[in-house]
Amino acid sequence: MRSEVNVTVEGNSFSFGMDGREVLANDVARKWLDDQFTSLECEPLRASGKLLLADKVVAIAREAGVKHFSDAAWGAAFADAACAALGKKSLNVDADNLSVTY
Repeated sequence: MRSEVNVTVEGNSFSFGMDGREVLANDVARKWLDDQFTSLECEPLRASGKLLLADKVVAIAREAGVKHFSDAAWGAAFADAACAALGKKSLNVDADNLSVTY
């Protein structure tokens, strides 16, 4: 099975292959996601303000938009961090429909 991260944002699809890539430590991945969440000025998706890790990944993807995912280095860093933080080898992040599937 091929490991990859697929992101759909603003009607565009981006794929980042994960085979042969070094796996980030969980704390490093979470720090990267936290930093991006803050710098992109993301808002929690839930009215309660509760922020699940998968919600954070979707919120970052939504705010990053095509601009950030068009940058291969940023997209690969997102893919690395999302996989490591969620503990999965493959992800589908649909920012348009606010979902993450494994």
